[in-house]
Amino acid sequence: MSIRANRRVAPKALTLALAAALSLPAAAGADVSWDDIANDHKTPGDVLSYGLGLKAQRHSPLKQINTKTVAGLVPAWSFSFGGEKQRGQEGQVLVHDGMIYATGSYSRFFAIDARTGKRQWEYDHRLPDDIRPCCDVVNRGAAIYGDKVFFGTLDAAIVALDRKTGKVVWRNKFADHKVGYTMTGAPFIVKDQKSGRVLLVHGSSGDEFGVVGWLYARDPDTGEEVWARPLVEGHMGRLHGKDSTPTGNPKAPSWPDDPNSPTGKVEAWSHGGGAPWQTASFDAENNMIVIGAGNPAPWNTWKRTAPGDDPRNWDSLFTSGQAYVDAATGELKGFYQHTPNDAWDFSGNNSVVLFEYKDPKTGKMVNASAHADRNGFFFVTDRDKLAKGSGYPNRPTSLIGAWPFVDGITWASGFDLATGKPIEKNNRPQLPKDGADKGESIFVSPPFLGGTNWHPMSYSPDTGLFYIPANHWAMDYWTENVTYKAGSAYLGQGFRIKKLFDDHVGILRAIDPVSGKIAWEHKETFPLWAGTLTTAGGLVFTGTSDGYLKAFDAKNGKELWKFQTGSGVVSVPVTWEMDGEQYVAIQSGYGGAVPLWGGDMADLTKQVTQGGSLWVFKLPRQLAAN
Repeated sequence: MSIRANRRVAPKALTLALAAALSLPAAAGADVSWDDIANDHKTPGDVLSYGLGLKAQRHSPLKQINTKTVAGLVPAWSFSFGGEKQRGQEGQVLVHDGMIYATGSYSRFFAIDARTGKRQWEYDHRLPDDIRPCCDVVNRGAAIYGDKVFFGTLDAAIVALDRKTGKVVWRNKFADHKVGYTMTGAPFIVKDQKSGRVLLVHGSSGDEFGVVGWLYARDPDTGEEVWARPLVEGHMGRLHGKDSTPTGNPKAPSWPDDPNSPTGKVEAWSHGGGAPWQTASFDAENNMIVIGAGNPAPWNTWKRTAPGDDPRNWDSLFTSGQAYVDAATGELKGFYQHTPNDAWDFSGNNSVVLFEYKDPKTGKMVNASAHADRNGFFFVTDRDKLAKGSGYPNRPTSLIGAWPFVDGITWASGFDLATGKPIEKNNRPQLPKDGADKGESIFVSPPFLGGTNWHPMSYSPDTGLFYIPANHWAMDYWTENVTYKAGSAYLGQGFRIKKLFDDHVGILRAIDPVSGKIAWEHKETFPLWAGTLTTAGGLVFTGTSDGYLKAFDAKNGKELWKFQTGSGVVSVPVTWEMDGEQYVAIQSGYGGAVPLWGGDMADLTKQVTQGGSLWVFKLPRQLAAN
């Protein structure tokens, strides 16, 4: 543009042009650096991490779309993932240099022009016929660094692709899919603050098949393993290809021997679960990777209890909790267990969000972690204490507070803040009597699907509230006999999901992390299985199982806007700025665990049509310019 032409630009148009220029990456087509990722939470021109930042707060500073303008939001374009592979679309997209990177069901990857919705390339991973996904053929997202994008596959591999061409740069198969290992979560980029080395971090899936969960750190350029940490007590970790240290006590005192083992092994922990199948967050100050650890295997708690003993006397470490791992070595620095000797498949994988708040008693700032667990409680822990080793037996607890975020919890009345342990009710499933095939049925709420599940919550530093996509439901639950067989489901429990209330299942709730008080709630007829996003425009976005993307007022929960996408929304929304305009994107396509395991939810879920698409929204230019 010439100087003369510049004089003809109206002031408002010039402002928009400058804003567009500032929102673009520093150099067109530039590789993604560690600094880019570290600043993801405050650079609205891109989305470079799962969680929109290292702390996984899922908050954007953008406010062009706000409580006053959101009613004018319209589709910019939509993209179909195509084929017959619809199933559940649970991914969160990444955005960089005018390109959207989206993963789809059946381990597919798409690069899509962010301005037009035109596909640039597609990678369709060739999956074997004998994969063993627990809860649908989903993929939750990718990582980006340098000139590559990375994602996991259902045959227990992680793949690096050239982000411009989609060609495979490297592929690493980290475990045997035939025995139940998979990968569904998005990998994550961190930087070891001691060595300055950038690492690609990812976990494994497969708890329901009795595998041992592992967390891995790799060289993003080559895929070479740097370290690996098992999250079941007694197993040996690795560092640079050699044995490093065992996790916890090498004799696994929180897991009993099984005297009836047909193999002579210590069955209870040799097939112990604990898979970190969701995505990590990163505490750079303490050089810690923070991630949830999955449920112990099998679900049958009596297989993890010494004969004749009380299950409450055992912990099954280090499962169903939040793990704090040294980025340099893979050592487990700290741990907090949400559900000791978990008998209900409450797991602990959903996001651990890092935030800071001022202690109302001391006036000091607290570096904290927040986690809404499947067991129905919202936890706030002290991550500085966890960096110093909190959470191991006989060490002080890091627990600051634990409050219910759903109604009708049957398994515990609360938590002892002095010990960090739950105050259990008598709601554990019992052994079958007199040689019966199964035990007596008990009523449990939340069910194994959880008060919330994998779908991540978000935090707004503007309101100081967390926004939890939750559900009110229950289950009939009974013990069954079980023996481990490689590649077969390893549960030992039977169940049927039930409604808890007649008028709703889904319940979106805003919670104060200092007081534990519910600030507001919004009910949904269908289960909520999508993540949330907050913005500086005072909004909370989420999707619903009956197909809507919705926007709420973050302060009071008033529903301000919705759009029907044509299939159930079980993914995670994002927002970014491009060419001076704010965009919102979400994947649509019903699936996941609910329609597979829904029980009495079947009458609801069978109404939802299948699909597989990505929807992108923005304001009309005239409205955006005001």
